[in-house]
Amino acid sequence: MGMFVNPDNSAFQATLNARIYVDKSGLIRYTNSVLASTDAFICNSRPRRFGKSITANMLTAYYSRGCNSEEMFSGLEISKAEDFKRHLNQYDVIHLDIQWCIEPAGGPEHVVSYISEKTIAELREYYPDVPMKETKSLPEALSQINTATGKRFVIIIDEWDVLIRDEAANELIQKEYIGFLRGLFKGTEPTKYIQLAYLTGILPIKKEKTQSALNNFDEFTMLSPGSLAHYIGFTEDEVRRLAATYHQDFDKVKRWYDGYLLKDYEVYNPRAVVSVMLNGEFKSYWSETASYEAIVPLINMDYDGLKTLVIEMLSGGIVNVNTATFKNDIVNIQSKDDVLTYMIHLGYLGYDQKKRAAFVPNEEIRQELTMAVTSRHWNEMLLFWKDSENLLEATLDMDEDAVARQIEKIHSEYVSVIQYHDENSLSSVLTIAYLSAMKYYFKPIRELPTGRGFADFVFLPRANAGNRPAMIVELKYNQSADTVIRQIKEKRYQGALSGYESKILLVGISYDSEKHHTCSIEEW
Repeated sequence: MGMFVNPDNSAFQATLNARIYVDKSGLIRYTNSVLASTDAFICNSRPRRFGKSITANMLTAYYSRGCNSEEMFSGLEISKAEDFKRHLNQYDVIHLDIQWCIEPAGGPEHVVSYISEKTIAELREYYPDVPMKETKSLPEALSQINTATGKRFVIIIDEWDVLIRDEAANELIQKEYIGFLRGLFKGTEPTKYIQLAYLTGILPIKKEKTQSALNNFDEFTMLSPGSLAHYIGFTEDEVRRLAATYHQDFDKVKRWYDGYLLKDYEVYNPRAVVSVMLNGEFKSYWSETASYEAIVPLINMDYDGLKTLVIEMLSGGIVNVNTATFKNDIVNIQSKDDVLTYMIHLGYLGYDQKKRAAFVPNEEIRQELTMAVTSRHWNEMLLFWKDSENLLEATLDMDEDAVARQIEKIHSEYVSVIQYHDENSLSSVLTIAYLSAMKYYFKPIRELPTGRGFADFVFLPRANAGNRPAMIVELKYNQSADTVIRQIKEKRYQGALSGYESKILLVGISYDSEKHHTCSIEEW
């Protein structure tokens, strides 16, 4: 048993000892099915705290011949598989945590040489009869062992992309590291000594021109999770069961932490779910796991009106995004699509594969992202936020003239002439204008079916809303504001909110061909 070669199963045992563990061992069914094939090269990328390291530790505990894990896995899903014992603790495993290696290596510039030296030294202990004295190349050492013994290796690299992210401006480090990975995994020789290669991190593999630097890897990402969609992160069914066990309101959990669409699954960040189950406190846990300092400067570049798009998404809208241009590193970001794609990989945005669109996934991220963009780095956002706050206060004060003036301003500034009357544009006007409402209200529900019709937007108050009422807000063209209010009443929009003890505000806004806006507000 070594530090890198054939480690024990203690890391995964610590996970099993935790108060909450959700069984993801079904992933091993997939990895077993691709062993020693051209499909055995896997890169699985997810945001922070999605369970990536746990998965890496699980695979190590299962495959490493440096331990006996039969009892550990006996109660898990994988134990039911026909080939469970065939592959259990049968392979030489090399497990590398690149983030951890930086410090003992003496800095990022020494990581490759440190890994190579230490791993080769451990391999010599396992294979004393294989002549590796003069070998300084890890790929060469593995090839020599394979030639002499026929042994194949399972190589697991956690935080594989940390040098890509943290040393983005250091071309020499990046070149050496990518070269190391190429030597380890790419070409004919690695197919002889690789049983399984499993890389996990936040970013997919770096692109060079239009191709992956390791184009023999199958990539499972936030954009295209494939068959591994439900193995990283918690699914809705898993969260529902946890909520029942820990007596938490599932609908509230869903509103706060749901929203990542991975293939056919709605996926939750495990860190947030576990925290709310154990603590019962509904808040953003994101600030404890990630920093927004990396994205604020990129948003500030305002590629192609990016700032406005971010405001629209914060307000509940979705934005089309071309993810193909992103080269999976920070240095080459050159467009709004690159920034949005990067934010998807970081977990700040969700992604709808079918619509090819980005959105803010849940209340937790909405709060965290708002904190990021309302920081001192984005003065324009602060000014807009103040205007939005004034609009919200005017609405709650039932100041119809002030509401009409502010909506008219937003409608003129954020919607083009061509799209002025478009239904989606009208929707954007309301979502953007009432952005500040997120302090007291959940993400607005568009066209909530109520009674015999549809409301444009329904704002449901959060627990911290105090006495602030629920709001139904509707924007119409070429109708009087009073008519809009009457239509709301006639269609009984308020029926869906009949359970609320606090008052409901009916807000009808109208504009004419001269783009003059009027407003009518009534209590219900």
